[in-house]
Amino acid sequence: MDAGLLAMFVGLVSLVVPVRFLGVRTRAAASVVFAAGLLIAVTAALLPAPLRRTSGPHALLDDFVPAYQFHEFHSTRIHAPPGIVFRAIQEVTASEIRLYRTLTWIRSPHFGRAPAGVLNAPPERPVLESALRGGFMALAEDPGREIVFGTIGAGPPLEIHAGGPHPADFASFNRPGYAKIAMNFHIEQAPDGDGDSILTTETRIFTTDARAQRRFAPYWRIIYPGSSLIRVMWLGAIKRRAESHAATR
Repeated sequence: MDAGLLAMFVGLVSLVVPVRFLGVRTRAAASVVFAAGLLIAVTAALLPAPLRRTSGPHALLDDFVPAYQFHEFHSTRIHAPPGIVFRAIQEVTASEIRLYRTLTWIRSPHFGRAPAGVLNAPPERPVLESALRGGFMALAEDPGREIVFGTIGAGPPLEIHAGGPHPADFASFNRPGYAKIAMNFHIEQAPDGDGDSILTTETRIFTTDARAQRRFAPYWRIIYPGSSLIRVMWLGAIKRRAESHAATR
């Protein structure tokens, strides 16, 4: 998918100014590169997504989305104990996350006022709070170790159903045509025992039938690079805040 999008970009640019150092010397060649990229991207977007199941140590996230077709995972080491990291997860704001508002605007463009939520988080409000006020629900929490939140939507474009099931019914929800999305932050003590923490975040999406999967697959594969970058920047903001708190203890 990414290779196709990159080829499309190179071909599009070369239609204006041929990118000769990449071997695209004429506009005819640029058209071929663009068409090839489009074919690769469309084919990749429409490929079926295999069903995966959880493995390894149990996490609270496993209780809500034990099987999924779409997934991303990121990790960082933080020079702070788990309790401080957990506090930073709850406190970090949109203004602290590099490129957050730019990337979320690209994901969900709007002009003027728009409802607050994870894709339109007020700069000085904790992002987690914005998510929980904007259609996501708190699913589970193990203080100092893990927090899980999620939503159920239809699309794409993804329509958040804030009036969806109670968290207790989230795991068993299986109505056709929907995507169940759950995300966690999980903290472990660093194995070398120097007081550091390992913070991970994982997002899992389970589509409830084949039609929902066919609709969601191209949407996910298009937004994945930006979604992944948001998660990395979010972890970075938590790391900076937690280490700042730890340094002032």
